[in-house]
Amino acid sequence: MNQFVKSHGLGNDYFVMDQAELSFELTPKVIQLLCHRNYGIGSDGILLLVPSDKADFGLRILNPDGSEAEKSGNGLRIFAKYLFEHGHTEKEIFNIDTLGGIVTAELETTEGIVPFVTVEMGEATFQSNLIPVAGEERQVVDEEIVIGGKTLRYTAVSVGNPHCVVFVDELDEGDIRRLGPLLETHELFPNRINVQFAKPLSREKVQILIWERGAGYTLASGSSSCAVASACVRNGLTDGNVTVSMPGGELDITIRDDWSIKMRGAVEEVAEGHLSIDLLKRIDTLSG
Repeated sequence: MNQFVKSHGLGNDYFVMDQAELSFELTPKVIQLLCHRNYGIGSDGILLLVPSDKADFGLRILNPDGSEAEKSGNGLRIFAKYLFEHGHTEKEIFNIDTLGGIVTAELETTEGIVPFVTVEMGEATFQSNLIPVAGEERQVVDEEIVIGGKTLRYTAVSVGNPHCVVFVDELDEGDIRRLGPLLETHELFPNRINVQFAKPLSREKVQILIWERGAGYTLASGSSSCAVASACVRNGLTDGNVTVSMPGGELDITIRDDWSIKMRGAVEEVAEGHLSIDLLKRIDTLSG
């Protein structure tokens, strides 16, 4: 009972739990405690295995602030590795049901270990009502926004979850940390939004920094990489095969002509264990 596996995708770390094995409810306060890096396990979120009548497996993605995400590229790769390595499946290709849609994961295995996972991430859309972005219905491409005393050009895109891609001449961690939360909660974005600052380096490569909705500054993000690659192609800045470079590492993204997206990247397991009696007592206090 109450077992977990902790893994990371390029420094973006999650721990995985099976809902059927939990002795408590994952309320927002409990999620915040478990993800806390001093008082809990510490992570960028929780991946929860749940039943699904639509796909081989169901996945809930829980942010460290207690909210729930529709999709996570790194989370999906971590989850796929967990399912194979911890005996939930012997298949190397299977489907996962998320709030952002059903995705297909394909594993690369070496002696029972999964070092790389490829995920079909669905399709990108720039349609305002599908992201969503406030205002008249439109393709949200290369629009202007003034925030924090700066005028920025952004493209909004959904890849199953919402993203605001800001193209810049130079990347500055201070800027993403200062402006990221302002953009995340801007009134234009009624469901809040993930934010990326992006600097195209060539027709095949782009460098980014990430402010993740519900998690803050993060070293890497799979869905962010897919969103940035889509925005680069839509704005004519790169070709369809794009390497996205982040502080945590690189992902290979393919944007097809129909805007469907394929993502390939590394994933590593860090630890496995079970929650201690002390932590469970604290959880009981929060749940009482």
